[in-house]
Amino acid sequence: MCAHPDPPEPFRTPELFDECRMVQARGELDPTTVAPLVQALEGARTGRGRVFLIVDFREVTFADGSILGPLCEAWEDCRARQGWVRVVHSSLGIDLVLLGGGMLGRFPAYATAQDAWRGTPATAG
Repeated sequence: MCAHPDPPEPFRTPELFDECRMVQARGELDPTTVAPLVQALEGARTGRGRVFLIVDFREVTFADGSILGPLCEAWEDCRARQGWVRVVHSSLGIDLVLLGGGMLGRFPAYATAQDAWRGTPATAG
């Protein structure tokens, strides 16, 4: 089994609806594979005005601390523009990475993109 499979397109093009943009990631996110996520997050924040950014990690199979820097950069940029960043996932592993980085309070889990848009975090269960 390959430790880092190369999916054909690890990150989909950011989607735009209203003032909300969405970046979807899949596969493994570590120092050797995080560059496309960084580029997608930067691309989703191009232009001016408010940005509400939903980062969908539901198809991510592994993540480490390499996601923290790009998420925090996006959060700081969006917040400075009167927007926000919200993360969609149901992964205990991602929760642990965020907790270890002191970012779980900043990035609570949302079950779906619709829940993230509405500001309804996932319930612990």
